[in-house]
Amino acid sequence: MSIYLDNAATTPLDPEVFEAMKPFLMEDFGNPSSTHAHGRKVRAAIESSRKKVAELLNCTPGEIIFTSGGTEADNTLIISAVHTYGIKHVISSPIEHHAVLHTIETLEKAGVIQSHNVQLDQNGHVDIDHLKELLAQYPAALVSLMHANNELGNLLDLKTVGDLCKEAKAFFHSDTVQTVGHYRHNMKELHVCGMTAGAHKFHGPKGVGFMYIRKDRKINPFVHGGAQERNMRGGTENVYGIIGLVKALEIAYREMDEHAKYIGGLKARMIEKLKAEIPGVSFHGDSSNMQKSLYTVLNVSLPESEENDMILFNLDLQGISASGGSACSSGATTGSHVLGALYPGSKRGAIRFSFSKYNKAAEIDTVVEKLAELVGTKISSV
Repeated sequence: MSIYLDNAATTPLDPEVFEAMKPFLMEDFGNPSSTHAHGRKVRAAIESSRKKVAELLNCTPGEIIFTSGGTEADNTLIISAVHTYGIKHVISSPIEHHAVLHTIETLEKAGVIQSHNVQLDQNGHVDIDHLKELLAQYPAALVSLMHANNELGNLLDLKTVGDLCKEAKAFFHSDTVQTVGHYRHNMKELHVCGMTAGAHKFHGPKGVGFMYIRKDRKINPFVHGGAQERNMRGGTENVYGIIGLVKALEIAYREMDEHAKYIGGLKARMIEKLKAEIPGVSFHGDSSNMQKSLYTVLNVSLPESEENDMILFNLDLQGISASGGSACSSGATTGSHVLGALYPGSKRGAIRFSFSKYNKAAEIDTVVEKLAELVGTKISSV
């Protein structure tokens, strides 16, 4: 038996994506910066890909820059925005992805900026009133808040936060790695200065992504060494990765409504069955709220036990792949920094199940059955 429920970490490559990539792995191998025919053909494919991404996001091709993935894009947007605009204050939250948290920490340790965390409510959502207070105190700051938390699935209202940042003349960056390919982003309606994506989160290849940079908030390059990507990122482009990214994004938009309904149904099924099979089960953050969280992510809070750390290991032995983190007071040093920030001192176990279009209802039933057996055994042995 092999069941994969860790799609927030990475997703399997769509066969249609692989077919689109194959010619650029073997036949169309030219360097896109070369001026001869081999290079021009590949350059045309990259620019066509950029145009397609822009069409899907309702922005201009010049606002899309291809990168090695979401982490590079987050680093670039934060560091380059700070240096380009002389920003001295950064507003973020303690439950951002480490690509954001560690970048902000590095800038602060170097004495470049001061960071300020917005307060969160009991479910892990941004306190909008406190964000307003911080923006009033630190206008023209950089605000970095993710669209959806990668562990809890909690969603942020990008429109509301963007409008607040626009009024305060703040540079609004959002890590959208978990939502690009799963939600539609209309950049003409959102006042987001920079956002990020990684292809492998929506059935594309690993090692490629993009950043959107609003045309009226341009930043200086972060990666130097060439004029590639419209002088915004040095280095020969990952051509077949870009081709795969765009094909995966096209498929995601083409099938989005259908897949959202299907995958959301799997999540709802697991919630219902977990409640029925495991006494005392609950869900971290707003993970079980279908309107306020990602339809692809469910963070399960298991009854308190000293042996919860073994649950994931035992699931893995049975061919079930998921991820987790134990909420603890040490936060960043042990377990999940997200759960550590929300539930300091908790000994409840945490498992993040994340779903894709390739999962089946029968798999959900099997996983709940196996988890119930493991939790029942652990509870009875304590």
